[in-house]
Amino acid sequence: MADNETGDSTLNAVNGAEFRQAMSRLSQQVHVITSIGPKGRCGVTVTAVASVSDDPPTLLFCLNRSSRTFPSFADNKTFCVNTLDSDQTALADAFAGRGHLDTDARFALGTWREGTTGSPVLENALATFECRVTQVIDMATHRIFFGEVEAVTNGDENAHSLTYYNREYVSL
Repeated sequence: MADNETGDSTLNAVNGAEFRQAMSRLSQQVHVITSIGPKGRCGVTVTAVASVSDDPPTLLFCLNRSSRTFPSFADNKTFCVNTLDSDQTALADAFAGRGHLDTDARFALGTWREGTTGSPVLENALATFECRVTQVIDMATHRIFFGEVEAVTNGDENAHSLTYYNREYVSL
């Protein structure tokens, strides 16, 4: 029996750097996830967003539990996925922590309204998904937040999406 057929998962272990390098080859849309709750407004840039179901409409996002925004998201019961367009790289950078702006300065970079769930909604996003948390799962270093979608908005259909590929922003 060849080594990779033994069932021993340690034989083919992939280290974190190799995994991150391979993941950089996946193009992924850029989103700012926002929420509001007992600890105030919060927001973070993520690419780990996925559709789960359309009946009921449900999606998920993943957040590293070491993120400075994690305690706020962990306590909140709602969130909004704001999908960015190619002109919103400054917003993506700010909510990713680049520039070390405080929360108010980050939100000052966009035009926001209070959504139906209370979470901040970006006015000129490509799309927004206002969600109520239905389940959370801890997996390795991250928490997966599942949310049932309560409201959506669609932005300019002629805009280009902000995508992250090979560790840089690209426009599609």
